[in-house]
Amino acid sequence: MRTHFDVFGLPRSHAVDVPALEKQYRELSLQLHPDRVAQGNARERLQALEGTTALNEAYKTLKDPVRRAFYLLKLHGIDLDREDAGAQKDMPLEFLEEVMTLREELDDAIAAKDLSRAQAMAKDVSGRKQAALAEAVSALQSLEAAGDSPDGVRKASHALGRVRYFTRFLEQVDAFEEEVLA
Repeated sequence: MRTHFDVFGLPRSHAVDVPALEKQYRELSLQLHPDRVAQGNARERLQALEGTTALNEAYKTLKDPVRRAFYLLKLHGIDLDREDAGAQKDMPLEFLEEVMTLREELDDAIAAKDLSRAQAMAKDVSGRKQAALAEAVSALQSLEAAGDSPDGVRKASHALGRVRYFTRFLEQVDAFEEEVLA
């Protein structure tokens, strides 16, 4: 199976030189653009369109550190984008309790129209999101170096599960902020 990393000839790693990726993306976009084969037969046009689509999806995934981490985990067999992902079901109980408490506090701040309290919570959650992403990246680097291990996959999936929760939390604060400031 061809991966997004293969599209750019990169090793499977979270460490990606984004400026170099952007430069290579521009070059490949020019080479693969469907307009280059506009006069070609249907098969050539379809191949150009498929190549451009694959290139765009690979670029969108690899340029973003969070998407890149989720994609690497998917390459290890855990797709957190699926609703039935088992990794989401076995999140630690302490974290789930913490999530409930945070959600209740945010709901209270929103109900009270207390933007400064919600923003303070967002600042804290943003730091926790970065820490969870760093933990996930570390676990993913171990998986790439030493191969799949159930413990390493579990660590990465739990950390990325926290990243996903924190991202949603921050999106909710952003929506509240837009509503208040509109």
